[in-house]
Amino acid sequence: MLDASLSVTVGAGVSFTLTVTNAGRDPTTVTFRDQLYADFAVRRAGDDEEVWRRSDDRMAAQMLSTAEFAPGETASFEASWPDPAPGEYTVTGELRLVDGNVHAETPFSV
Repeated sequence: MLDASLSVTVGAGVSFTLTVTNAGRDPTTVTFRDQLYADFAVRRAGDDEEVWRRSDDRMAAQMLSTAEFAPGETASFEASWPDPAPGEYTVTGELRLVDGNVHAETPFSV
């Protein structure tokens, strides 16, 4: 059982960190659908329009890979949005898995 949390740091741009932890008692194996591993999407608050996505205009090797999370093990995935306009947003971070859905969401302001 993987739990996810998402942190946001606003400065010269915005940095996102998706932290995934195996909260279960048994090892958990996941299969990533490509070498990007995690994606981040930013939507404008109010109208829910997507304004930025990490994977847009990016190429990732289309190669399956697996990772095993031991009980209590944590992994972090990061991305940066270099030039956001001031406003209210919500970011969703998710692992790009073949099966399953591991994601977290949080609002933030620039």
